[in-house]
Amino acid sequence: MVLFDNHNHSEFSFDGKRTSVERSTLTAIDAGLGGVAFTDHCDFFVPAMKAEHEQLVPETFDVNAQQAEIDRVQALIDGRIGGERKFRILKGIEIGMHEDCHGEIRRTLGENSFDQVIASVHYLDGIDPFYGGYYEGKDWKEAYGHYLETIWKEMTWLKDFDIMGHFDYVVRYAPYSRTSLLYRDFSDILDEMFRYLIQEGKALEINTKSYQEYNGRLVTIDTEVLKRYRELGGEIVSFGSDSHDTHRIGHAIMEHALLLKSLGFRWSAHYESRRLVQLPL
Repeated sequence: MVLFDNHNHSEFSFDGKRTSVERSTLTAIDAGLGGVAFTDHCDFFVPAMKAEHEQLVPETFDVNAQQAEIDRVQALIDGRIGGERKFRILKGIEIGMHEDCHGEIRRTLGENSFDQVIASVHYLDGIDPFYGGYYEGKDWKEAYGHYLETIWKEMTWLKDFDIMGHFDYVVRYAPYSRTSLLYRDFSDILDEMFRYLIQEGKALEINTKSYQEYNGRLVTIDTEVLKRYRELGGEIVSFGSDSHDTHRIGHAIMEHALLLKSLGFRWSAHYESRRLVQLPL
């Protein structure tokens, strides 16, 4: 089973200074992966509240510098492996969707070429959920539901993406006892999202960073979400560790690939030059 880790951050991300393209690539090879994508952060909207916790800096990156470094490391790896290219380093971006930044998002995607584009929501209502303020005054159903509705609105506006990133990101940092985003609680909006992804040939991401312990809470993916996606005709699933340092490269991807296979899925997905590539599970 050849697997790609399609969601990683390098030294070009504002929060990726603990690693580099080269170190993460070498770790991915040692982990037995077939490829790795560097999808560095690009959020044009940054909530003012972040200034209370850290230096408020633009969360964009130098695309040309990132891609030049990927080319350098790809050539280095090709030289070591020799012959036919056996390991792929993909050029990506994680574009932060936000209603106030549509123009900047369109320009960035229009002016640059990537292998794959992940569309994500990190900030909403002027708040970063990582710091907790988003959840104040909301019960779990309102908080999770509003996040899903925001993703739905923004991704159907954007259209120009390949992978819907961490649909259950909002659960990671939540204070509630409901530690998973369950299909039965949000069936209507999830069905709409899945139908759109299936119709447009875009991938649902399994982001393994969400499925670990935070503040004594362990988040898990609801298998009913995956079963419903498949029932509707969904086959395109991308794996990402969302790493910001080398020790997370490939984390729990094999475990979740085996879960998918047990549910009847046949393929893992990534994109090269924005074209879908599927590999057998």
